[in-house]
Amino acid sequence: MKRIVTSLIALAAATTIQAATITLIVNNVRKQTITGFGAASCDGAMKPYGGDTRPASLLYGDESDIGLNIMRMEISPSFTGDNAGDYDWNGSLPSAKIVKKRGGIVFGTPWSPPGEYKTNGTAQGGNSDDQGNQRGKLREDCYDKFFPWLNTFLKWMKDHGCEVDAVSIQNEPDWWVSYSGCLYDPQDLVKLVKNHAHQLDRVKYNGVKLISGESLGFTQNYTDPLMNDTTCRKQIDIVAGHLYGHAPLEYMKKSAVLATKYGKEVWMTEHSCTDNIDHLPTWHENLIFAEELNECMLAGCTGYIYWYMRAHWAFVGTGESKYGTGNKKNYLLPRAYVLSHFAKNVTGSTRLTTNRDKATGEGAGLEYSAYIKGDSSLIVMAIDTTKNAHDLELRLPAKVNSYIYLKSIGNEKENLCQRDTIYLDEPTDVINVPLPAHSLNTYILNIDKGTTAIEPLKLEDDALTPKTYYDLQGRRLESPSGLCIERSANGRSRKIYFK
Repeated sequence: MKRIVTSLIALAAATTIQAATITLIVNNVRKQTITGFGAASCDGAMKPYGGDTRPASLLYGDESDIGLNIMRMEISPSFTGDNAGDYDWNGSLPSAKIVKKRGGIVFGTPWSPPGEYKTNGTAQGGNSDDQGNQRGKLREDCYDKFFPWLNTFLKWMKDHGCEVDAVSIQNEPDWWVSYSGCLYDPQDLVKLVKNHAHQLDRVKYNGVKLISGESLGFTQNYTDPLMNDTTCRKQIDIVAGHLYGHAPLEYMKKSAVLATKYGKEVWMTEHSCTDNIDHLPTWHENLIFAEELNECMLAGCTGYIYWYMRAHWAFVGTGESKYGTGNKKNYLLPRAYVLSHFAKNVTGSTRLTTNRDKATGEGAGLEYSAYIKGDSSLIVMAIDTTKNAHDLELRLPAKVNSYIYLKSIGNEKENLCQRDTIYLDEPTDVINVPLPAHSLNTYILNIDKGTTAIEPLKLEDDALTPKTYYDLQGRRLESPSGLCIERSANGRSRKIYFK
């Protein structure tokens, strides 16, 4: 009987397709620190939610299933913010208060300064028949009014119990529109910031940060001039842009180079992945969204802000029956849970480099990124959009003793929130984890605090410096083995284990 069972097992094994093993090496080289993730407080045609704070309540805070911490709102052209129209500041105030109460970040973006400041005399961009195709730009004789106008917004918000953390100069200054908008050439922004950004009252308004103009495709011609000018560089805290027409690893990655060099944050402040589609997103479409999030991190992004909070292609349902029963009003949609993989786990972490991230050709359809949070955990993200399952071998820069495995493999609720805790027999820096087909996976690895833990990890500028090795008694080693002390030429030391 024993021989028969063995034969049956062997036959079953012979007919099983072996999953390919992929090795992912997580390097001990740090990149950007992630500030967080968020969305805009509006739906429909830019209409704020008013008193409906349900979307913000569902999406924001540590106790939320999703864990967002950044909210974008419009700075309307109104001086007082007390208008009853679609663009009034009142509309976003209740949601902004929810976000702030939960420890989040609120920032404002103007679609247009007041019409009386502009060449076409209206808040409209000017790309419409009733404007005679007159381009709406900020008049140069009104440059000195622009930042005092932003101060008016900051004052109104503060007076209404919600201090704002950052303000942007302009939504899509490179896009000529018929709705509320304002055009700026790159040198217009340099002139405005260089000569007048000092008027932003940072002292009075709690050190409010200034965000660059948010260009449509995150183009360098709008970001680099601000970084190359010494005065502008001192005034701009966050370099921002959108992803329309350009994937994250194109223009955004290039725009992040100077921003990172000068210690600025890099925020993607608006994009809709598969927006305005006539159906609820399929699971494959949601995985494409996961890839966008991952690629933004690989491009150097420190803050990712989606477009609407509430839309059938966003995070909270609208209740419109034509999109199906899954679009229940003010209930979380699957895309929100995809975002939660990043928002709940990557926020506050620092990205680490890996030997592979986004592959083309062989390995296409698989993406990865890795992070460290404090000295307690390593985080690995892995996305598989292929029809095949894989085994993932993780080679880590520190030994771990357990990990939490979060897996999403479909749009249904039971497939979006799978969570397992795995305890290892002994600390190790090489582990094998599953990578199912059509899946989004987060592995949260607990760093072992024993004598072989790597602490601290190297900074990026330490990667190529010469190193010497010593035993624990301080004697220099020509051929290090076992537990040693590594000393870099720049003076950094750490414990390291050689097998």
